[in-house]
Amino acid sequence: MGSKEMTSQRRPLKIDIHNHILPLKVPNFKEQFGYGGFIQLIPKENGYADMVCDDGRFFRAVEPNCLSLEARLEDMEKYNVDVQVLSAVPVMFSEWAKPEHTLIVNQFLNDDIAEKVSKYPKKFIGLGTIPLNDPSLGCKELERCVKELGLPGVQIGSHYGKLNLNDKSLFPFYETAEKLGAAILVHPWDMMGKDTMPDYWLPWLVGMPAETTRAICNMIFGGVFEKFPKLRVCFAHGGGSFAFTLGRIEHGFNVRPDLCQTDNKKNPRDYLGKFYVDSINHDPKAFQYNIDLFGVDKIMLGTDYPFPLGELEPGKLIESMDNLSASQKERLLSGSALEWLGLDAERFI
Repeated sequence: MGSKEMTSQRRPLKIDIHNHILPLKVPNFKEQFGYGGFIQLIPKENGYADMVCDDGRFFRAVEPNCLSLEARLEDMEKYNVDVQVLSAVPVMFSEWAKPEHTLIVNQFLNDDIAEKVSKYPKKFIGLGTIPLNDPSLGCKELERCVKELGLPGVQIGSHYGKLNLNDKSLFPFYETAEKLGAAILVHPWDMMGKDTMPDYWLPWLVGMPAETTRAICNMIFGGVFEKFPKLRVCFAHGGGSFAFTLGRIEHGFNVRPDLCQTDNKKNPRDYLGKFYVDSINHDPKAFQYNIDLFGVDKIMLGTDYPFPLGELEPGKLIESMDNLSASQKERLLSGSALEWLGLDAERFI
């Protein structure tokens, strides 16, 4: 299936592919599994909640729009967002747990997202979460997400413990995703160096862009895109710092083939156009560089809603680019997303 542009609407369809949501209630997994480290939700007044580790450590306060479909529907109407693609908050991955327990947590999250989508099928699409700390379990849950829950893809992390995304143990997952036609959103988490930069929110400001670049480089250098050319992968946050370090990456590939070309001898630049990124750049010049590098066909609206590091007015950056044609903006606002998801626009009319 491919995308079909909607020419009869008064404005382009707007699909936001990068949104996070939490269940209204989370089971006590510590009590269920006999060990801790899992996130709990502590309800507050007026639909607010605190995300707290089950040992009592505070993680994040969330507003009603992180929990309630109705709250986010109000925001979507305010900013003319037609469709949100829902995914779990990455801290909920629980990839550090025993794989059989990670599977239970992920299944709970996937069932919750599928139920939410079923309530408003023209407003929401869901991405699943899978236990790639055991790729065999991950493949089975991916199949359940696509075949039983009707989710067109999954969100995965930028790495899993000591497993980078080039690890051969993950190849069965890529093979399954390719066979099923499942979209993959790669989201940074468990940022490198976070323990050595506790100040100034640097794990989020510096670590996350580096994590995404780490993921892209591992998939390129590790030959993932070469071996699985039909994969539809999107990297969050505009591809992190990849675009702005590609010159260095390519130079390293050329001058140290003994280190960089051990698994794939194809130039990293040759993979431009082989994967997608979302539009979170926060800066017109940076966004224009991504457009020049990746092309409008490989960029799609993504906001990281409802968190403050995301684009607070969905689509504002795309719509502000005066040098883009109406058809280019439409591609960025919905066309690329429909292609990545393997869906048709008619689904949302």
